[in-house]
Amino acid sequence: MPQAGSLVEPWAFILGREMADIFAIEDWQVLNGTVRFRGRLLVEPEVAMSLLAPRIEPMGFVPLIHTREEIALIRLPAAARRVASGWKGWPLNLALLIATLGTTLFAGAMMEGADPVSQPLALLRGVPFSASLLLILGCHELGHYFTARAYGVQVSLPYFIPLPLPPMGTMGAIIKMRSPIPSRKVLFDIGIAGPLLGLVVALPVLVLGLILSPVKSMTGVVWQEGNSLAYLFLKWILKGPIPAGSDVILHPLALAGWLGLFVTALNLLPLSQLDGGHIAYAILGSRFRKVIWLFLGGLVVLFFVSRWEGWLVWVALTVGLGLRHPPPLDDLTPLDPLRWWLALFALGLLVALLPPLPFAVYEF
Repeated sequence: MPQAGSLVEPWAFILGREMADIFAIEDWQVLNGTVRFRGRLLVEPEVAMSLLAPRIEPMGFVPLIHTREEIALIRLPAAARRVASGWKGWPLNLALLIATLGTTLFAGAMMEGADPVSQPLALLRGVPFSASLLLILGCHELGHYFTARAYGVQVSLPYFIPLPLPPMGTMGAIIKMRSPIPSRKVLFDIGIAGPLLGLVVALPVLVLGLILSPVKSMTGVVWQEGNSLAYLFLKWILKGPIPAGSDVILHPLALAGWLGLFVTALNLLPLSQLDGGHIAYAILGSRFRKVIWLFLGGLVVLFFVSRWEGWLVWVALTVGLGLRHPPPLDDLTPLDPLRWWLALFALGLLVALLPPLPFAVYEF
């Protein structure tokens, strides 16, 4: 087993012995705590991961398989080796949730025509909007959380992001992965679980809200939510043809449901670290970056069609955050047909839920 350079690294020999029945080693190299073995994989990648991971993780390493000719064993920092509780740091999660509850109550009360600044009790008028929106966002993030925990991936509780501005009163919520993703299958399941669970909650909220929403003639300057294919269909089913010059005056539940659909659509965009990015990478692997450029071009086209500057903001954020997606530890094992069909279903949801012009102001 030759050694690269003059560095003596006993870990390479110890780790190499653990790989004897998994990988035929021809060469190895040690660099910055990572031991790279080149040679030939003797078993399928998924089998290799299941055999190798329990052998080397107690030593503080995790295996990374990108090709059948190389396995990298990466030394984890000491903090990452400890099994972290999902409740670690919960006071910050709770503080952000309370702050977001306040900002969504404020936004909901303002949209109801109340003045919570001079009349604090008027915040109560924002309860239907705030409770339903936080329920949708919370279920979305908990879909990621419970799926990650089921696979043994260390993950934080949701971090809600308060924003005291309408129409949402929040910038949504995020969770933080605290350990590597084992495989494309796990990456896919974590990515798709959030949108699906959030949508399961958002749709009945929207339906109930539309039932409670009257159709009225529009006068003066009016803010209007955008129409996606799914939203148009629901309005047609529940309200029938809407006369010219009239529109549905959204009940707070309906607005929360509409925002839930919009947030789900944005998360399904196959960009960077969005849920759609996880799904696309799990399907395409290294070809994922070509898809990013395709969808960035699509967002630019949407801007020229709709003239909504938000699409350019998304393009700038995506480029600024980077186009690369961290690979899972097993980056070779492809997804099964069922997950391919689920990926196509997610793409269909994106088309059905995304409004070309999300927000607009009209004068009647």
